Amino acid sequence: MSIFKEDMLKGKHVLITGAGSGLGRQMAVAFSSLGATVSIVGRREEKLKETAEIISRNGKVCYYRKCDVRNIDEVRDALSYFASSAGEPNVLVNNAAGNFISRTEDLSFNAFNAVIGIVMQGTLHFTLELGKSWISARRPGTILNIVAGYASTGSGYVVPSAIAKAGVLSLTRSLAAEWGKYGIRSTAISPGIVPTEGSVSRLAPTEEIQKMLIDRIPMKRYCTAEELAELASYLISDAASFINGDVVTIDGGEKQWLSGQFNFLDALTPEQWALIKSLRKE
Repeated sequence: MSIFKEDMLKGKHVLITGAGSGLGRQMAVAFSSLGATVSIVGRREEKLKETAEIISRNGKVCYYRKCDVRNIDEVRDALSYFASSAGEPNVLVNNAAGNFISRTEDLSFNAFNAVIGIVMQGTLHFTLELGKSWISARRPGTILNIVAGYASTGSGYVVPSAIAKAGVLSLTRSLAAEWGKYGIRSTAISPGIVPTEGSVSRLAPTEEIQKMLIDRIPMKRYCTAEELAELASYLISDAASFINGDVVTIDGGEKQWLSGQFNFLDALTPEQWALIKSLRKE
């Protein structure tokens, strides 16, 4: 259950990319329940329809349009459709993503282009198209980007995504500085792995990898889609109207665990700690 008032997002028209399933769907449902008008895009129309039907069962309306975010003509067509249906969106959530683990030397250029095209180019397409329109019409707007912890550090085995997310992170901070004077906020969420129908199979396909990932998180569990949607709801709301250019991490302390030089001592047994204590006294 959300802690927020049901009408907190009233007056917001939120456009979410990659909302046919996973995090995008959860955010769409959450935003709608808080009073927002929701429009969604994705590559699979049947999945978009499923999201819209879930929202309609709650007595709300969800507009959807099949769209490949890499194709600027399809992006413009979707924006035109939403503007004519419910008015131009005043909130953009760039969520569409593509990612999988692989040795970099095993990747083709097409694999790089696919991920970078969806994450970086897709974000640029929607951000620039809507941003230019907001500026021209002198209307405020809010941009929320979904990045990743490795956007600021880099990471092996997810190099295409690391490149693209780093670009989106830089775009977030750059536009916060440049477009703030127009009343346009730009923020981001940096989540750890959030289990969805696609993320686990692509990023943690074996139980061994899943255990290794969980062991790095102090809270010993993954973030849920519901928890991320609650954070996103706050960041696009008027309650966060002075948050601009910041990236909020929601990873259960994983980033802090990885950065601490001696945090690996979690693995020591009580007997080993007792030995260390006895040696310290000598």
